[in-house]
Amino acid sequence: MILDYETLKLVWWLLVGVLLIGFAVTDGFDMGVGALLPFLGKTDEERRVIINTVGPHWDGNQVWFITAGGAIFAAWPAVYAAAFSGFYIAMLLVLFALFFRPVGFDYRSKVADPRWRNTWDWGLFVGGAVPALLFGVAFGNVILGVPFQLDEFLRPSYTGNFFGLLRPFALLAGVVSLSMLVMHGAVWLQMRTADPIESRARRAAQLAGIVMIAAFAAAGLWLAAGVDGFRIVTMPATDALPNPLAKTVEIVSGAWLENYGRYPWMMAAPALGLGGALLTILLVTARRPGFAFVTSSLAMAGVILTAGFSMFPFVMPSNTVPNASLTVWDAPSSHLTLTVMFWAAMIFVPIILAYTTWTYKSMWGKLTVEYVRAHDHEAY
Repeated sequence: MILDYETLKLVWWLLVGVLLIGFAVTDGFDMGVGALLPFLGKTDEERRVIINTVGPHWDGNQVWFITAGGAIFAAWPAVYAAAFSGFYIAMLLVLFALFFRPVGFDYRSKVADPRWRNTWDWGLFVGGAVPALLFGVAFGNVILGVPFQLDEFLRPSYTGNFFGLLRPFALLAGVVSLSMLVMHGAVWLQMRTADPIESRARRAAQLAGIVMIAAFAAAGLWLAAGVDGFRIVTMPATDALPNPLAKTVEIVSGAWLENYGRYPWMMAAPALGLGGALLTILLVTARRPGFAFVTSSLAMAGVILTAGFSMFPFVMPSNTVPNASLTVWDAPSSHLTLTVMFWAAMIFVPIILAYTTWTYKSMWGKLTVEYVRAHDHEAY
């Protein structure tokens, strides 16, 4: 079966969304756990329990992050180039923060000195909280529009700076991202630990869920009332060879809400984001963390889908030269590249899902202080 070019463009928009959701659901709770580590673990042994709930899995979960980045590079090279030019310093901060995780997990408990361990505990906090915040800030900036332009050879040039990314709406999007990953991590800890950590995790999930609902609702109201969106006025055929400069784009107030009027079924995404978070709060309160983990995952999927649905077909709009904005239709690679990648994804994504499921099944169960004491030399 060979899909036509237009269909492949749409399919890869969906697949990138699936990879981002997969990253949020898996590596997201790792980051949430890291952000909670110094606060929910009151003793060294309790912190080791928390670390061991994610220690065997975090590097496998990060496959989703690497795969999503690789997919964007291959499927949307223009988006990759523009994003890494505009968000270069922010991306470096994310990478530097992530460096704390492998070293922290592997070496934190190798030395018994409390100062050594406390330092790495805060390093793991940075490795969880900073990327979670900056990913949301990046999404917020994409919704607002990124200051870049394309020359006649379609080479992007960025005209902003790092501090220009710290716009109020983008920071609010960062709060949404951080709070939803902290909620997800807290649910994971409630599911994988025993009291007293379990009770602390339950309270953390409740608080983070409330913050997420409030921030997500505020971002929606702000988007409706005070954020200009982008609208395509004229565009070549969607199955044509990519040329971002061949279209005409205008900036219009309320444009990001037009898709919901055109396709009412898209309202399911923000409803899923809010409803999933609310159900998560109720379920953790009722001490049903397994179901809460499912609803927390659905809430994050709803938030990511809301951003994607609101902007469609835009992927990275330009607020300095709107006609240079990159869309689903004019940012992708060639038909051949998308086809080869499609079949590779059909083969390898199920394999990733299979081995991820197997690893969790093999190492499932609640972790306790007694377990860490009994496995002092093998545990993280």
